[in-house]
Amino acid sequence: MYDPISNAISNAGDSGRTSTVLRQMLQQELTPDMQLPPMEFLMRLFGEPCFPRRELVAITGRAKSGKTFVISIVILMGLIRQALQFERDGDDPLKVMWFDTEQSQQSTLDIIQHRIVRMYRRAMGPDSTFPNGNLRTFNVRFENCESRRQGFRELVPYIKPDLVILDGIRDLVADINDGAEAQRIIDDMLSLAQANNCCIVTVLHQNKSGDSHDPRGWLGTELLNKAFDVFATEKLKIKDSQSTRYLFKLEQLYTRKYDISQDLYFEIGDDGLPFETDAPPMPVYMLATRMADDSAEEQPQLNDEYIVHHANGSWDIDVPKLFTEAFECNPTLTGSALRFKVKTLANMVTNRLYNNCLNKAMKLNLMKKDKDKNGTVIYELNVVKPQPAANPQQLELFEAADDNPPPPH
Repeated sequence: MYDPISNAISNAGDSGRTSTVLRQMLQQELTPDMQLPPMEFLMRLFGEPCFPRRELVAITGRAKSGKTFVISIVILMGLIRQALQFERDGDDPLKVMWFDTEQSQQSTLDIIQHRIVRMYRRAMGPDSTFPNGNLRTFNVRFENCESRRQGFRELVPYIKPDLVILDGIRDLVADINDGAEAQRIIDDMLSLAQANNCCIVTVLHQNKSGDSHDPRGWLGTELLNKAFDVFATEKLKIKDSQSTRYLFKLEQLYTRKYDISQDLYFEIGDDGLPFETDAPPMPVYMLATRMADDSAEEQPQLNDEYIVHHANGSWDIDVPKLFTEAFECNPTLTGSALRFKVKTLANMVTNRLYNNCLNKAMKLNLMKKDKDKNGTVIYELNVVKPQPAANPQQLELFEAADDNPPPPH
């Protein structure tokens, strides 16, 4: 039988190292008539597939922005079917491996016992038995860099997990700004995910300066280049006349395939556990972070045609008007087309502000979200008149500065 790989190697005339490399490369060849198995996703967020096997996923955020809470929820999703807006695909629980390089052993164990186990029992019943065998946790804070790296390489094929949480990948390299080392560790992670049919979720802090949400250093750059999805966390301080409370937001920054256009908002209850909450009404943007940065470049003003001004100087984006006019005479729009039209009409700079408006439009029942026969996300404008928005004067939002400054008064 004709073997194209063997034939190519014999024609190469080298049975040594070159032949081994050539064989490896030829095994990666794709042809037009080839059939590949479909990608397998471990879960969904707002109905969209995420956390695929054989791929890298990144979670990034500033310090104390809710990354560990999100990790806890993702771990929980390996054990139960649904929590917040996450839903696990498949009936069987996943085998999860958590490799913690940052926290003390006491802190890691406290998260397992008093957060993950309690969330599990909140979902499954107070007398339910936690599936200890499905979660393997390793705290390697006191190991050196090389030991962590080699230990991770050997644990993944030994444990054979479906889902791996690497918190954080920065502690597997000596220098976060060493480009060659960053490329090697990301290549290692991809090879491990491919060889062991698992999803590796890496955690890395965001850049400290400016408005960038990108993960830090050359390592962050390599991660952005190779990750299938990148999610970001953010902590929002909500203040009214009675109290101050905090919201946490999870948003998809980048994806290779499935856009998750809605952001997930959650709070921490008195019991210390997260629960889903609504997106805050379009608030007064104090822009404290931006105004403190004297080097920030001036950004375009929002289109005042879609701004509602209030007597106290606050303002709100007229989401119903903006999204209705974005549709014009079109009965439906794809997600990307809707984003382009809304941002163009309102003169928006960032996707963050657009996502806030989209979340509000969906909460107002302004649109229906569906998919066409090709699986593309589409939006259809509802004929039902939306409910009025909450009074934006009730809330002030700090520490959520957007790249758009307030509109002129």
